[in-house]
Amino acid sequence: MFSKFSAFIFLVFFSPIFLLVGILILFQDGWPVFFKQKRVGKNYSFFFIYKFRTMKKNTPNVATHLLENPDQYLLKIGQILRKLSLDELPNLVNILKGEMVFVGPRPALYNQDDLMDLRVKAGVDKLKPGITGWAQINGRDEISIEQKVALEAEYLKHKSFLFDCKIILHTFTNVLLRKGVKH
Repeated sequence: MFSKFSAFIFLVFFSPIFLLVGILILFQDGWPVFFKQKRVGKNYSFFFIYKFRTMKKNTPNVATHLLENPDQYLLKIGQILRKLSLDELPNLVNILKGEMVFVGPRPALYNQDDLMDLRVKAGVDKLKPGITGWAQINGRDEISIEQKVALEAEYLKHKSFLFDCKIILHTFTNVLLRKGVKH
């Protein structure tokens, strides 16, 4: 309940940014402004995650690191949105819908079976996915899936309000420093 209430407050607070980003994407590449993608949620269920669209309309629907030359697909505004992690702001809608929380493992793509197999074995699949998480602040794109799952299992073991606060604080620091981000 606290997550949903907080997400609503953040949506209201950030609504001018939503409007500005939406207009910039619209002028650069047209509709749609939002990108939705099938992801894995709690207990290996599926949902659609919402993000601001940072890639051109003709981009294949795969993880960015799987594209041969991802920069050719990236919108100019997309570079800024990704650098500041503003493309994730629409994840607040997923929190309102009860599909995500602020802190938890990042939701896997629907076809990341290798990652999900490891999460199921570690019991991490029982957690709701989050906008940020322990693995995000400890390597993000720079660590292997085995390391991610080990960090997520550590989070599961030590999950608490104070631990979540620590992760959120480190998230803001990492975003400002662009730490652990490849794309």
